[in-house]
Amino acid sequence: MLNINDYNYPLPDERIAKYPLPERDHSKLLVYRDGQVSEDVFYHVGDYIRPGSLLIYNNTRVIQARLVFHKESGARIEIFCLEPILPHDYQLSLSSTTGCTWKCMVGNLKKWKAGALQVGPLRAERLETNGNTHTVRFSWDDTALSFAEILDQLGELPIPPYLNRATEESDKTTYQTVYSRIKGSVAAPTAGLHFTEAVLDDLRQRGIRTAELTLHVGAGTFQPVKTDDANMHVMHTEIISVPRDTIADIQSNLGHIVAVGTTSMRTLESLYFLGERVATLGDKAELTVAQFEPYEQQHSITTHEALQALLDYLDRTKQSTLHAETQIMIKPGYQFRLVDQLITNFHQPKSTLLLLVSAFVGGDWHTIYDYALRHDFRFLSYGDSSILTHHS
Repeated sequence: MLNINDYNYPLPDERIAKYPLPERDHSKLLVYRDGQVSEDVFYHVGDYIRPGSLLIYNNTRVIQARLVFHKESGARIEIFCLEPILPHDYQLSLSSTTGCTWKCMVGNLKKWKAGALQVGPLRAERLETNGNTHTVRFSWDDTALSFAEILDQLGELPIPPYLNRATEESDKTTYQTVYSRIKGSVAAPTAGLHFTEAVLDDLRQRGIRTAELTLHVGAGTFQPVKTDDANMHVMHTEIISVPRDTIADIQSNLGHIVAVGTTSMRTLESLYFLGERVATLGDKAELTVAQFEPYEQQHSITTHEALQALLDYLDRTKQSTLHAETQIMIKPGYQFRLVDQLITNFHQPKSTLLLLVSAFVGGDWHTIYDYALRHDFRFLSYGDSSILTHHS
């Protein structure tokens, strides 16, 4: 049993950052290495990364995924777009000008018994229900508009529920990373919110290179662990895309990999198991990582070999980008194979993200969080940052 109550800590509401600092890179930076904690300012993050390292960030961009409809009765129905179903590809769905189908959450569902809802040119029709999510078909008459443009016009940026406030115009800028470009997330990869062009330039001047990947963050990132045994928690599945060039860079820089955020971490660590599948099963291998796959069998292939298997697979199939899905759960006992340093914010008590941090620092998460609480660090999405060096 993995008791989630062992990963609890007091988080007063006043410690949750409701807004970001005026200057992104002026957030506090907690530094953890070999059980020792210190602090600095984020724009000095390059001081704690070795020259020659490869820093990898998630280039996903948050979409305005929350839509509000009003019935003739005045009832307010909120539809929260989670992920595309038809077409299943994010880019194809968002670029569609004829209609698309998404998995959604629906607020005030009891008021939406049947029929289509309409706001502006957009119509929404509920097709079926699966648990607490619903399949919704969207359509509109103006074929000059893509679904992405419809969302930009009518949607609302879905800031985290724990901020306990309405989305404001400033969030459209502050809740996006400066390098975000691939639309699809319903939540920001918040470790990246601290980066500015000045910080990125400083890293390059220090000989620290950057590469990018894509994991579209789903609403499951806010899903609390509701069972005492965290092993009973069902992880959400997320779609990942990693360019071949990034995989080759990673292979050439093993031992010097810095992940920006838990989404980058989960994507990078998933590459090992995807490569192992391809090496074992060939081109017919299903490109998906199951939640407990890292713990269920012996993994004898080396990380270099796993990455080479992916590179060979992409070359054989003439693809420039690896597209896959991951449900990986990184928890205490996990063996890290790719990531050496992690830049991340401070996460909610009793969350899977806190389990990930604990695994990365060899169970020493209390040292980090106790320090942050005592030294007035700001918590969660708009809060302060940390750079953690792997400790087994």
